[in-house]
Amino acid sequence: MPRVRELEVFRLLLPYGRKSETLLVKLTDHGGMTGWGEATSPPAKTWAKLEETLAAQLIGVDWEHPDTVPTGEPAVDMACWDLWTRMRGVPLAEAIGGTRTSLVATVRLTPDSSVESLVSRVNQQVCAGYGHVTVDVRPGWDVEPIRAVRQAYPALTLAVDCGNAYTDLDQLLALDSYGLEVIERPFAVADTYSHASLQDQVTASVAVEAGSSAELDDYLTLRAARVLLLRPSAFPSLSEVRRAHDRAAAAGWDIQCTGGQGAGLARAATVAVASLPGCTLPCDVTQPPRQNQIVTPIVGANAGVIAVPLTQPGLGHDIDETRLHRMVKESFRV
Repeated sequence: MPRVRELEVFRLLLPYGRKSETLLVKLTDHGGMTGWGEATSPPAKTWAKLEETLAAQLIGVDWEHPDTVPTGEPAVDMACWDLWTRMRGVPLAEAIGGTRTSLVATVRLTPDSSVESLVSRVNQQVCAGYGHVTVDVRPGWDVEPIRAVRQAYPALTLAVDCGNAYTDLDQLLALDSYGLEVIERPFAVADTYSHASLQDQVTASVAVEAGSSAELDDYLTLRAARVLLLRPSAFPSLSEVRRAHDRAAAAGWDIQCTGGQGAGLARAATVAVASLPGCTLPCDVTQPPRQNQIVTPIVGANAGVIAVPLTQPGLGHDIDETRLHRMVKESFRV
């Protein structure tokens, strides 16, 4: 039975793109076993809550299962799962019901300076072993680049991520003529009716992202999509992630796990969730650059395939604490 004797929290400044922050939680039990968790892009109140409230709830308290530690904080929940599974010597993927040993990966390509440059980048990824490519599109950067990619690669499995940026249904109907597998996040999250209307008119599967079972139920009721984009870091707990997975799978939806942000721990949890039986579409852990991860081995794809760590307990990755401390902006320990 775990009993946490020490809580450490680290705020990291990640040096890619527009500099962003991630928050790590380290739990140490009385036997010296540790568990790690991560919250990507955490709200400012998370830091204060961990320091002022959760530390007192966690330190010296016996608990039998991560579900009995209802903190509502993804980083703490992940750390509890990591600690609990390490103590039992089982991989996190196995503990939550995962069945896959490896995953097909998609690679995500952001908008480019030119159509020619985008096609060149697609070529690089195809040569690197990817058979599935997701292209980020926006109004004004959509039909022309997708047409060019499809002409260059007629057999490539292709998806687009619209970033919730569209309001015009006709633009998306035009994209559907290029043999897309999935149209991700076309409209604003709350606009379930537009999602349902689009799904009714296109051959591609519409994919929606939900951060709670209630949001997912709204989409399921209206049959507003056929794919759930499952981002574990958006849920308060891994058990809630599993419940969303089970609901979508029971409805006959495909599921794509996504979560490439942060310093590596959140990615590792994404891979564990993607090993669940209902996660039928390629996993997306392709961004940001690998050199910003603090875990070993790094989490990523090799020739379009992601290995699920089933020989190591917990998240299956160790922390490079030297690299961690180089990125720390501030920290505290209780």
